[in-house]
Parts: sequence; structure tokens; C-alpha cells
Amino acid sequence: MNSISGFVNAVSSKGTHSFSKEKRDEIELIKNFGINGDAHSGKYVKHRSRVKKNPMQLNLRQVHLITIELLDEMKQYGYELNPGDLGENITTSGLDLINLPLDSQIIIGSEVILEVKGLREPCKQIEDFKSGLLKKMIAKDVNGNLIIKTGIMTTVLEGGIVKPNDMIDVVLPQNPYQKLEII
Repeated sequence: MNSISGFVNAVSSKGTHSFSKEKRDEIELIKNFGINGDAHSGKYVKHRSRVKKNPMQLNLRQVHLITIELLDEMKQYGYELNPGDLGENITTSGLDLINLPLDSQIIIGSEVILEVKGLREPCKQIEDFKSGLLKKMIAKDVNGNLIIKTGIMTTVLEGGIVKPNDMIDVVLPQNPYQKLEII
């Protein structure tokens, strides 16, 4: 883990089910619900493909986080991406999100606490958004293990307002750590 603190680069939300989110001045997070006014908020799953399978499954994808460093990395491949473009709600800076252990707590400002539940599934929508981008979101490490770069999914343990430049601290769970799986 390179860093366990960072800051919020941008916040985004959208009230309709569309791929990209709109950049905001601030977002309001609600305990056990997600982001006020966002189409993917709720106690139970809101992603349409998951609702079809089982609408009563708990929503472990209330808040999606991605790093600004990933968006910057994609520029070297010719992809100009802005915060919110990939559907994330919070764009962070200075954190190694995808390597956090399961159930890590992300503390934003003095109020908000998110709990890390898994990796965002790399999906066809990424490819539909920009041709060839999906392949850049998946890599392999030196041992041949997949690296999924599409960010993390979290639930809201404590709500509050999140704005750009808010400080982020990460509290790791007790050992042994569990690696994040795609959810």
C-alpha cells in the first residue's frame, strides 16, 4: 500500500441511469443508501442488470470511487477522461484504491465513512463509451494475475457532504486482509 491518505479531486452524480455522471460542487452521502439524488443509490441494488437477477440483494455499489491517476494514465493511450466520465461518484488523488483490502474504511472530511466492498466490474459500457478503453482498464501483474483498474465500490457507513479537496484517510481492517473481488 503506497498511501493511506489522499484527497477528493472531484465529485459527480446523476439522477438517471446513464454511464457518465455530472461533476458537482458537492454531493450528499446518506447512511446505508448512497448519494442523495443519484440513480444508483438505495438499500437494495439499483444497477439494472443486477435488479433483473435479484432486486432484493443489498446494494454494495452505493458509491463508486476511481483515482485521478487512472484518468491521467489513460491520456498516454489517447483517452481524454474527465472526472465522472466512467460513472464514478468520487474521483480521488493520492490513494491506491484498487489494492485496499475488503472492508477498509475510507474517511472523508470529519463525517463521511465509506466501507470498501469490491472492485467495479469492467463492463461493456466502458467499451461503448470509448472504443479500446476496456482493454486498457485490465492489466496483468508480473505473475500473470489480473489487475482491474476500474475503481472500487463502497457502501456508506456514515453520511455527510463531500466536496473537492476534502481530505481522505483510510483505516485498514484487521489482518488477515482479504483481497478485493469484482462485484
